[in-house]
Amino acid sequence: MTWSILVRDPATGALGAAVASRFFAVGAICIQVEGGVAAMATQALVNPMHFPPAWPRLRGGDAPQAILDDLLRGDPGFDQRQCHIVDAQGRIAQHTGENCVTWAGMVRGVNVSVAGNMLAGPLVVQATLDGFATAQGDFAERLITAMEAGEAVGGDKRGKQSAALKVCTKDSYPDLDIRSDDHFDPLADLRRLHRISLERFAIFRRHLAGRDSQWGTVDREIINADVENCGKPL
Repeated sequence: MTWSILVRDPATGALGAAVASRFFAVGAICIQVEGGVAAMATQALVNPMHFPPAWPRLRGGDAPQAILDDLLRGDPGFDQRQCHIVDAQGRIAQHTGENCVTWAGMVRGVNVSVAGNMLAGPLVVQATLDGFATAQGDFAERLITAMEAGEAVGGDKRGKQSAALKVCTKDSYPDLDIRSDDHFDPLADLRRLHRISLERFAIFRRHLAGRDSQWGTVDREIINADVENCGKPL
């Protein structure tokens, strides 16, 4: 019912995830990303309870495939789960249960994992992988372009409904976290939201507290001037 792409950007160390589905609010339950740690997705017969035990081990540097294997070993629905992980070192873990609804499968590249189920066919995941490799723009835009490439060859065989994107660099909270929960063309809506985020939000986000700055910028005049210089005053 879903396909997703997880990527580590070697140029910046950023981690990102994008997902689309003929399912309501797919981003609410299927993807999780933390800067400097990992990006992870759970799909098919979704199990969001894989996230809590995985995250401490990912923060500790355990191998993603070992973590995923342990999670699935104790899961009676393992044969209907689809999960994948890309960590901050670019290590990849993947699983597609044998009883996931066809077409279901995975591909990978350097620092990139794509997985999907209930798809029009294997071209969807391959086109998504190839689309990211040739995409232009910032990291978030490249993720959207990759998903659009998968959609162009069939995407979710049931149709479209929701999509989500999450990008994190250094912090535990995201640089960008956008969702289109119920839309006739959710990837187009995601692109629209990304474009709007660049007007003010992305600039404001740079001034927030994080791992490099405990308090962030506390002088509102500095923040306002930075935003106004981009032509979109607060």
